[in-house]
Amino acid sequence: MIELSGADWQAIQLTLKLCAYTTIILLCIATPIAWWLSGGRSPLRTFVQAIVALPLVLPPTVLGFYLLLVLGPEGLIGGTLESFGGRHLAFSFEGILFASVLYSMPFAVQPLYDSFSRLGRRPVDVAASLGAGPLDRFFTVVLPMCRGGFVVAATLSFAHTIGEFGVILMLGGSIPGETKVLSVLIYDHTEAMNYGAAHQLSLMLLVFSLLVLFTVYAINKRFEVVRI
Repeated sequence: MIELSGADWQAIQLTLKLCAYTTIILLCIATPIAWWLSGGRSPLRTFVQAIVALPLVLPPTVLGFYLLLVLGPEGLIGGTLESFGGRHLAFSFEGILFASVLYSMPFAVQPLYDSFSRLGRRPVDVAASLGAGPLDRFFTVVLPMCRGGFVVAATLSFAHTIGEFGVILMLGGSIPGETKVLSVLIYDHTEAMNYGAAHQLSLMLLVFSLLVLFTVYAINKRFEVVRI
């Protein structure tokens, strides 16, 4: 029987909030990027692909460190915000949200890129020749035919955000209700030798991860959109 404390529930709620916001923002950002990459011939295409995929090979602590410098009170973004009467983004929910969007970017862009590449431009060009506008073409052609790619992108983005640790710990620390998400809470439990609580939360994430992988493979099999 899993018994969760108030701190556990607080971390779960904060984690789900972070995952939901990250997923929504990523779908909005990744869609035009993936569409441009799938059909572009710009010399910048390879460079943009490398930048988008960088979090896959960059240690999370490195990304978190540089984000801390940029978003902190002495950083370019953090300092600018403070000069206009705002607050810097280090050790805040907004800061870890910004970091999560960057860190999970390839998990949203790649499935959409694969899906758009398989679709090709012909269906969109046919719709355009029949008088469909850009929004019409997206909602009546691209979205229905690439729905599997969008589902996979959303699922992977959500799941990857849940598992983020290093970048969040570096930038956000461990502030209850603000930056202490599940992965950080598990670390805190383990550091305090509270292995029972750490085990309960870890088991929940393990089961969730298995369900996510099952969902992704099932969608791949059904739509043949993304090859993991």
